[in-house]
Amino acid sequence: MLEQLSYLHGAPTARGILKAEASDFVVVEDLGFEPCGEGEHIFVRVRKTGENTAWVAGLLADAAGVNRNAVTWAGLKDRHAVTEQWFGIHLPGKGEPDLSVIQSDSIQILQAKRHNRKLRVGYLKGNHFTLRLTGIEQADGLASRLHAIASQGVPNYYGEQRFGRGGNNLEAAKAMFAGKRINDRNKRSLYLSAARSMLFNAIVSARIEQGLAQQLLAGDCLMLKGSHSIFSEEAVTPELEARLASGDVQLTAPQWGRGRLASQGAAAEFELGVLAAYPDWCAGLEKAGLDQDRRPLLLQPEGMSWELGADALTLSFFLPAGAFATSVVRELMQAEEADHGFRNPTDANSGQ
Repeated sequence: MLEQLSYLHGAPTARGILKAEASDFVVVEDLGFEPCGEGEHIFVRVRKTGENTAWVAGLLADAAGVNRNAVTWAGLKDRHAVTEQWFGIHLPGKGEPDLSVIQSDSIQILQAKRHNRKLRVGYLKGNHFTLRLTGIEQADGLASRLHAIASQGVPNYYGEQRFGRGGNNLEAAKAMFAGKRINDRNKRSLYLSAARSMLFNAIVSARIEQGLAQQLLAGDCLMLKGSHSIFSEEAVTPELEARLASGDVQLTAPQWGRGRLASQGAAAEFELGVLAAYPDWCAGLEKAGLDQDRRPLLLQPEGMSWELGADALTLSFFLPAGAFATSVVRELMQAEEADHGFRNPTDANSGQ
């Protein structure tokens, strides 16, 4: 899927390996707040290595003596990685469970604290990443590309894991839109998400291809930095251009669904022109009841730093919830992900 999409800084020539070891991909989740210390939920911060999120959630449920649907998380995390993430356990009227029974070489309980609200998917500020890419080859120009990414960002593409191995989530969505009944709500949600993500990626890629990734079109829908507040202006003004250049506002692209398109004028024409190639996908998302939404066109890694050696690169940055670390890596180099016999979606990469 991603190999067909446009690059913001041109196709990279450097090559490397991602996740040769679990410790090469470190993710630390940031909720953006501290549990309040009281309430009928227990928030548990766990460090896990080589374990997937759902499996750990099941262990926590067993240890707490609750049904598995009583354990929630803010986002899925990579299995072949070292990740720190929060889980929520609903324990109304119950005392503190002994969660130490699940601790092992691959699972450590770091913190447990009461909170008065349920931990829901997407209920986080973002994730801190530390990645180590090994076996670096053809590294000429890599340093300048790192500086360009740090200053200008990368396309805010949804990563490959959103679409499933070999794009099978998209194939399932296509079958669903053609009339196949999907009774499993989680699978249905996964397939709808994949379809909408594919359309978003197509619009972002088209804007980059036309040299419009950082240029305003009349009627563009803009998002205020650090919020989900959006607005659209009919005309391009020097004031809007200055706000975009300063980072005060961000260009957005649609996440398709029912309702009115938030952009207007030339911007709306551009977006609808791209989507004209996908009428069945748009109709399927509308029929499924998804509402129109917007997502920033570009992704700006925060606090980005790196150490480039002879054959390895260590890269650190923070991404907001819903962003993909693999989209940063894709713009940087042609990275081959080590095959460890499994592949899991990751909110640290796939976000919510």
